[in-house]
Amino acid sequence: MLAYIVRRLLLVIPTLIGIMIINFALTQFVPGGPIEQIIARIEGGGDVFEGISGSGGDELTLDTENSNYAGARGLPPGFIEELEREFGFDKPPLERFLTMMWNYLRFDFGESYFRDVGVLELVAEKLPVSISLGLWSTLIAYIISIPLGIRKAVKDGSPFDTWTSGAIIVAYAIPGFLFAILLLVLFAGGSYLQIFPLRGLTSDNWEDLSLIGKVLDYLHHIALPVLASTIGAFATLTLLTKNSFLDEIKKQYVITAKAKGLSESRVLYGHVFRNAMLIVIAGFPSLFLGIFLTGSLIIETIFSLDGLGRLGFEAAVARDYPVVFGTLYFFGLIGLLVGILSDLMYVFVDPRIDFESRET
Repeated sequence: MLAYIVRRLLLVIPTLIGIMIINFALTQFVPGGPIEQIIARIEGGGDVFEGISGSGGDELTLDTENSNYAGARGLPPGFIEELEREFGFDKPPLERFLTMMWNYLRFDFGESYFRDVGVLELVAEKLPVSISLGLWSTLIAYIISIPLGIRKAVKDGSPFDTWTSGAIIVAYAIPGFLFAILLLVLFAGGSYLQIFPLRGLTSDNWEDLSLIGKVLDYLHHIALPVLASTIGAFATLTLLTKNSFLDEIKKQYVITAKAKGLSESRVLYGHVFRNAMLIVIAGFPSLFLGIFLTGSLIIETIFSLDGLGRLGFEAAVARDYPVVFGTLYFFGLIGLLVGILSDLMYVFVDPRIDFESRET
């Protein structure tokens, strides 16, 4: 198993480099880069994309004599060249990419173009919010979905299975952002009750609270965002667990175990559980990363949480490339490592699995 883990870790490097190559190449063709963003602000504070689309008239047309950037008319050529040197755009793309990857391999992500703050410092500042959403949502989804899915499998076709399936389908059909807005309206000072706070993870007086008070205040703030993040994952995981257990319950070894006089609980948790949980564990990386990365943007925006989702989105809009590529590298590395962790969990649940023998 050690050799398999080493091979997987070694594959992380070329995979991560491939991800960065594709995204770096795409940014070379995306209009409205950092230089154009600064020029647009200097020229009148307008949106840089107005100049790209041509809606700004003659004032934002390209001045080929002074600059290659739209909207640069009236700015000294020396100023544009100084901006290019400062951001490193005076070098060829290949040289910029190699320099960036060399720095990233040493975990040197540089500083944000527009915030004058190190990328690692920004990520460390926003990380607790995204970890809170991803970790709590994933744990709650598994804690509720696995027992519920097992119960539905055992009671397959019963009234309990029917009405819980209806509730799960309804929950799955509701978009996460719509459910989040509904929670705000109902419980966060909208048109009805004001039970939960509207924004943030902690109150303004959090530092003055006792340890128990800090924990309760944190849970009070995180309750609605976690609930909104969990609803979609909860529905998917419950049905996945039920179907997995149903497939195992119908197999011959289960019938044989029952014929030998073993109790239902012993058959279910002593034999079926190990095999049925494999497919559930396989979905752990995608579930966690889906909540931690993609789903966090909408939830963070609705509940005014300053996490990695909003950071990445705002950096992409502002063309803050150090933050964009730094967070992409960070997210990609986490995703690849979580994939390895998933394989280790396979072996932990069922030691009979041997990845090394499958590769030979």
